[in-house]
Amino acid sequence: MPWFVKLEEGKVDKSIFDQYVPAHQAYVRYLITKGYKARTGYWAQFGGGMLLFEAASMAEAEAIVANDPLVKNGCVNFKLYEWKIVVE
Repeated sequence: MPWFVKLEEGKVDKSIFDQYVPAHQAYVRYLITKGYKARTGYWAQFGGGMLLFEAASMAEAEAIVANDPLVKNGCVNFKLYEWKIVVE
């Protein structure tokens, strides 16, 4: 399956953002159990992060991102890319 990357930047106050982090983490754990090989994290500098995962298509990847609690609750601006692996 292709890999996808959601690059995100927070757009709400940290106190609001932090309310949705546990739900986001639970969602990523759910994706892992479903076989999407998801990984999530944030940049060492404040202001954003990344979600990396496999999906069958861009349409499926868009649906996965749309259901992320950080997206559903308007906490982040994001861009979604298909990632073409060159070396493994």
